Amino acid sequence: MNLLGLEIGGSKLQIVVGDASANIIDRRRLTVERAKSGAGIREQIEATLAELIPAADPSAMGVGFGGPVDWKTGEICRSHQIEGWADFKLRDWLQTLAGLPVCVDNDANTATCGEALHGAGVGLNPVFYVTLGSGVGGGLVVDGKIYHGARPGEAEIGHVRLDRQGTIVESRCSGWAVDAKIRQLKTADPASPLSKLIGDSIGGGAKYLVPALRQGDRAAKRVLTETAEDLAFGLSHVVHLFHPEAIILGGGLSLVGEPLRAAVEIALRVFTMAAFALGPQIRLATLGEDAVPVGALELAKNAGAEDVIAQNSTDKERPPPHHAAP
Repeated sequence: MNLLGLEIGGSKLQIVVGDASANIIDRRRLTVERAKSGAGIREQIEATLAELIPAADPSAMGVGFGGPVDWKTGEICRSHQIEGWADFKLRDWLQTLAGLPVCVDNDANTATCGEALHGAGVGLNPVFYVTLGSGVGGGLVVDGKIYHGARPGEAEIGHVRLDRQGTIVESRCSGWAVDAKIRQLKTADPASPLSKLIGDSIGGGAKYLVPALRQGDRAAKRVLTETAEDLAFGLSHVVHLFHPEAIILGGGLSLVGEPLRAAVEIALRVFTMAAFALGPQIRLATLGEDAVPVGALELAKNAGAEDVIAQNSTDKERPPPHHAAP
C-alpha cells in the first residue's frame, strides 16, 4: 500500500510517496514562489500529483500545512507567510483533484506525529514536540494520536507567556529572536569570538553559536543559557499540565545540538516541582526535514482508515437488497 504525504510551507513544498510503515520511497521537493501566492503552490501540487499518482497508485493522502487549520474539515484558516490560503478548503480540493481520502493538519502537529512515531519519540508516551524555527510551534501526541483539544485549540507553546507583560516564548526563543540577540553583540561586544565569526554575514546567526562555544566564548554561553532558560520556563507549564515522557526539540535552532539540549534539560529541572524529578527526557529531533512528510504519511493512514469506517457505516445503514420471489 502506497501513501502520499505533503508538506506545504512558506518556503518549501514537499510531496512524498511512502509505504504503510511511513518509509519515504519517492520525493519531490519544490521551492515556493511567494509572489505567486497560494494559487501558485496549488499549481505546483496539481502538476506533481499528476506525475506521481499514476505511478504510485496511492490509497490516501496526508498533509501538514504551515498555518492554522481546522483539522476536522481540512479548511485553512490562513497562512502567516503566503497570501491566498485564507478560508481555503484544502481537503475538499485535494480529494476532488486526487480522488483519494485526505487528512489535513497543522505542520507542527504533523511533525510531532512523525517524531513521536518514527523519530526521537519512538517507544515513549506522551511525547511533546517543539519546533524552533522562524516561529515557535509545538504538538502533543498521546497514545500515538495527535492531541487537539477543543477547536480551535492546539499546543501553541510559542504563545505561552513568560511574564504578565505579554512576553511569549516565540519572542525569546524563535530563530529570529536568537539571531537578534547575537546581532546585538556586534555592538555590545565586538571583540567576542561570536561577533568575529558573524562578520558581515546577514541572518542565521545561531549557526555560529557552536563554534563560538568551542572557543569558550562567554557571550555565546550567555545567549545559549538565556534562550534555554526561557524555553525551559515555557516548557515547565507543559510538564506540569501533561507530564510528557519526552520533550523533543526540533526546527533550525535545534541544530545547535547537544549544548542546547543539555542547557534546556538543566534549566527545566529548576522550574518543575520536585515530585516530577527527573522530569521528561529532553531529546533532539532525528528526522530533520522529513518530520512533516513522515507525519503526513501517518495522517494518510488515518485518512484511509476513516474512509473505510465511513464506508462500512454507510453500508450498514443501507437497507438490504430486495430480491424478487422466484
